[in-house]
Amino acid sequence: MARSLRGPRLAAALASVLLLLGTVAGCGGDSGDDEPAGSAASAPADSAYPVTIAHKYGSTTIKSEPQRIVTVGLTDQDAVLALGKVPVGTTEWLGAYKGAIGPWAGDKLGGAPVPTVLKDTGTGPQIEKVAALKPDLIIALYSGLTKEQYTTLSKFAPVVAQPKAYNDYGVPWQEVTETVGKALGKSAEAAKLVDGVNADFAAAEKANPAFKGATALMATPYEGMFVYGSQDARSRILSGLGFALPTGLDKAIGDQFGANISKERTDLLDQDAIVWIVGDTTKDPAKLHDDPSYGDLNVVKQGREVFVKETGDYGNALSMSTVLSLPYVLDRLVPQLSAAVDGKPATKVAQPAS
Repeated sequence: MARSLRGPRLAAALASVLLLLGTVAGCGGDSGDDEPAGSAASAPADSAYPVTIAHKYGSTTIKSEPQRIVTVGLTDQDAVLALGKVPVGTTEWLGAYKGAIGPWAGDKLGGAPVPTVLKDTGTGPQIEKVAALKPDLIIALYSGLTKEQYTTLSKFAPVVAQPKAYNDYGVPWQEVTETVGKALGKSAEAAKLVDGVNADFAAAEKANPAFKGATALMATPYEGMFVYGSQDARSRILSGLGFALPTGLDKAIGDQFGANISKERTDLLDQDAIVWIVGDTTKDPAKLHDDPSYGDLNVVKQGREVFVKETGDYGNALSMSTVLSLPYVLDRLVPQLSAAVDGKPATKVAQPAS
């Protein structure tokens, strides 16, 4: 179940990784923390370059159109694919797909080779393997990249780290898409993609007026009851459909994307709708209901629950919450939410086939 927490937390780089700098420094020039160097300079492909992108650790200048992109952010590959580029390397999170490319994005590969999949071992990106791919751009937007890791990776190529305006792993899908578009010299295309998915959300909200102002929450039974805050991608799906998140949610979890709550705070779960991401949609609901601190709430008694299988394509697409996966999610989630908030406890919330 730990995957629902967005993969392992990135810690400070290991000492062995830092020692690597002495042997790989020749792979890229040292341009300081705020403007890392990339591959050999070349003439800009078009008027989009050079382009400078601000982030948590300063800013990064990309001098020319990147050709060998490695995504360190756990969902960044979808924005790259949506904009017509195939990364040479992606970072594993869900562990379910070749190249870390979900079925909602598979057709974007065309005839290109499947990306090499790197792992986050709990201490950050696999530095040596990133270097071996000879990237000319490293994207780490949906990430918890540390300053040390950023500095290390910047020895090989320009690194676009997570924006400072959000918690780690808190960047909205719109900003991921737009930032990748800027990095790839395709800002207009990125804006069009964002507008298209935003239109899908608007259409779903218009077709379901009961969503507007109703309260809703995303949760998972990880080590008890784990709730997702307002800066989590999953919660943003609910907000995008017109739902309001529970009052006091972010105060209860602090400056994290989500956190476990005590049984004294199960009031946060008693909303007009709750979406549970679970390992088994046939068994886990009963386990949750057996706990009276949750099972006795009106959200249960009145049939306002939605259950999504964590490890299926639907659950994976929900966790990814990207410009490519969200249309796939909306096709499945919107009918479930509509049934949950229709005011009729007898209405069954159907489980999609996938």
